[in-house]
Amino acid sequence: MSFRSDFLRALPQLTPTTFEAAALALFRHQAAHCPPYAEYVAQLRRDPSAVARLVDIPFLPIEFFKTHEVRTAPAEWEAQEEFLSSGTTLQQRSRHLVRDPALYRENAARIFELRYGPLSDWTFLALLPSYLEQGNSSLVAMVDYFARQSGQAQSAFFLHDHAALRAALAEAKQVPGRRVMLIGVSYALLDFAAEIGPAPELQGLTVLETGGMKGRRREMIRDELHQELQQAFGPAGIHSEYGMTELLSQAYSLGDGRFHCPPPLRVLLREPSDPFSVAEFRPDGAINVIDLANVDSCAFIETKDLARMHPDGGFEVLGRMDNSDVRGCNQMV
Repeated sequence: MSFRSDFLRALPQLTPTTFEAAALALFRHQAAHCPPYAEYVAQLRRDPSAVARLVDIPFLPIEFFKTHEVRTAPAEWEAQEEFLSSGTTLQQRSRHLVRDPALYRENAARIFELRYGPLSDWTFLALLPSYLEQGNSSLVAMVDYFARQSGQAQSAFFLHDHAALRAALAEAKQVPGRRVMLIGVSYALLDFAAEIGPAPELQGLTVLETGGMKGRRREMIRDELHQELQQAFGPAGIHSEYGMTELLSQAYSLGDGRFHCPPPLRVLLREPSDPFSVAEFRPDGAINVIDLANVDSCAFIETKDLARMHPDGGFEVLGRMDNSDVRGCNQMV
């Protein structure tokens, strides 16, 4: 068996106690077989065999996904799918080349079900106009898979047709034994809420915002965003997703603003001005993320997101570092 097949076979059984050993094994594999990452590690003069703790792993700056093909063992495969980050027309978009599309979808479904229960208990409706218009969105691919796996009769996606979405929400709420989740980019949810107001169709839903104003509205802190959305969708907490094109895993906040990592994901914080100051526990700082589902790209990524860490392992996303790109998944300043 290959390292990859053995690693992926063990991934669904990952636990907090086995995470570090799995991460270190994947680090040594990618430091040898992912050319951009191997070069980066070499330039840092780091000996992979001497790295014995998560905090000592070099994290690849996220910008590499814009400038390089970040692939592990690239001679062994061709990309079956390409995900592109959202952004303005003036921005260069990150590219995540995917060896096995099923790996992304099945991993995302497993993570969702750990937090929310079976997909078959839900009807998914989505307001993601900019993602649909730009194409190659990992978020759209995930929501489409969830909707198909749920067995729902309704179409999941609504571009700019708020009237049709309102009618679909009303219809979905009438299906016995199903909960309704409305997934939306922040500006589109705000536009929908402003147009429809606190209508009966908008009550009793689970609203999941994925961040992102895309220059359509002023940037808002999350508390302000959620308060405005609650004026239309009711007093229940607004849920959030933390994900990005460069990751194959997601973290969710169930309405309290705190994200909790699923088994394949781990967040560590660093001093924003020092990329090599990663700590096991730091109360606030910039996010370094480990995504063990990224077995075919790079699992160790230095992001431009700022966060606050809590003792229970949950984290709040505070915004973006200065001069970094405005991105689509919960990157609010």
